[in-house]
Amino acid sequence: MNVLEVAGLNVSVRDTTLVSDVDLTVGPGERVGLIGESGSGKSLTALSILGLLPEDVVPSGSVRLSGVDHDLIGADERALSRIRGRDLAMVFQEPMTALNPTMRIGDQIAETMLIHHTHPTRSAARAAAADLLDRVQLPADLLRAYPHQLSGGQRQRVVLAIALSNDPALLICDEPTTALDVTVQALVLDLIVQGVVARSSALLFITHDLAVVATVCERVLVMYGGRVVESGPVHEVFTNPRHRYTQGLLAASNLEAAGSRLTTIPGTVPAAGHFPSGCVFRNRCAHATDLCATTPAWSGTSTTGYACHHPAGAPHA
Repeated sequence: MNVLEVAGLNVSVRDTTLVSDVDLTVGPGERVGLIGESGSGKSLTALSILGLLPEDVVPSGSVRLSGVDHDLIGADERALSRIRGRDLAMVFQEPMTALNPTMRIGDQIAETMLIHHTHPTRSAARAAAADLLDRVQLPADLLRAYPHQLSGGQRQRVVLAIALSNDPALLICDEPTTALDVTVQALVLDLIVQGVVARSSALLFITHDLAVVATVCERVLVMYGGRVVESGPVHEVFTNPRHRYTQGLLAASNLEAAGSRLTTIPGTVPAAGHFPSGCVFRNRCAHATDLCATTPAWSGTSTTGYACHHPAGAPHA
């Protein structure tokens, strides 16, 4: 049984569709990456799963979490609050805004455990908070510190400690290392992987950094224009991309051609509501034909496949 099952997810604001027909699964212990340029719909997908969308942004479809007997789409805030921080946790991109600047670090870590009654007393929660700091390689004396007294890397590790405090079944990370230097980034990524492996948690990792996905994840979904355009095992997708957008992303990342001139994808990501009909990538694709004005069907299985009329490697490509 999958830890997370997202089926037919759509997200819209007024008459504008931002995310279209997204299907996504994460199995027990599986680490899944969600990649694409800014504006592709990655973070909106994550916020839909968590039930954290603004009131004027409306999701539809289905989001099911293992162990929860109701659909998260349409659930009320009280029901979602019982799940967030216990069964489902998130590490956000900017730790300074994720932490309360007026509370000490120890109190913020303990708070999540006390809210969900995973530790019976405040003293027990504080002791567990000290242990969590140790697990993310921070000294116990930071329990009495305030967020502004910590570096960016330290704050991100505190956010990770909070997210892992109740052993969630699913951890979602949304660009958790973007603002960190390379050395601290490597440490945080290692701690994330260690944390989910030690707890047999599932991981949904959102990023635009393909090198990070190659390090952290086992399977990857590629999003563009609010749609999943390709998915599969990381090694397979990165070595044999089928969708032309995935091919362009990999070329632009320059993973294997260090020192050579960077390849770019022509044009820019259109604003929400202005993606072309049919294949959403066709106005930036050198291989587009009249056929691409129609929506390409999904080729493959629910976890491995692509949606492209002229896939890379095909005889007519």
